[in-house]
Amino acid sequence: MKAGEKRRVGTLRLLLANLKNEKIREQRALSNEEIEAVIRRAVKQRREAIEQYGRGGRQDLVDAETEELAILEGYLPRTLSEEELESVVRGIITEKGLTSGKDVGLLMKELMARHKGHVDGKRAQEMARRLLP
Repeated sequence: MKAGEKRRVGTLRLLLANLKNEKIREQRALSNEEIEAVIRRAVKQRREAIEQYGRGGRQDLVDAETEELAILEGYLPRTLSEEELESVVRGIITEKGLTSGKDVGLLMKELMARHKGHVDGKRAQEMARRLLP
C-alpha cells in the first residue's frame, strides 16, 4: 500500500476474501493444498477472463487481468517449463508403453498424480495430444 501498488493491493485483498470464504465454507483452517487450490482457481479465472476480453477486443481489460495473473502466479509453486514438461510426458509414454491418442487419459492421470501443482493441465493435455498420434 505504501508503495502505491493499487493493482497488487486489490488483487491480494480479493484473494484474502476468497481464502476467508473458503475457510468459512469448510468451517476449519485451510491446509496448504487447499490454499493453493484457491489461488489456482483465481489464476484460472484470470486466464479465462483474458481469453474472453481478448475476443471482445478489450485490450485495457486484458492488460489489467494479465497484471493480476502475474501477481497471483507469484504465490504458486514453480510450474514445469515447456522442455521439462515434454521430457516428463515422453518419459511416461515410454514407461507406460502408451501408443495412441486414446491413451491421453491414462497419460494425464499419471502425469497429474506425479506432478500435481507443478503442471498446467491444459498445456499438458495439448502436449499429450501432440506427442501421442
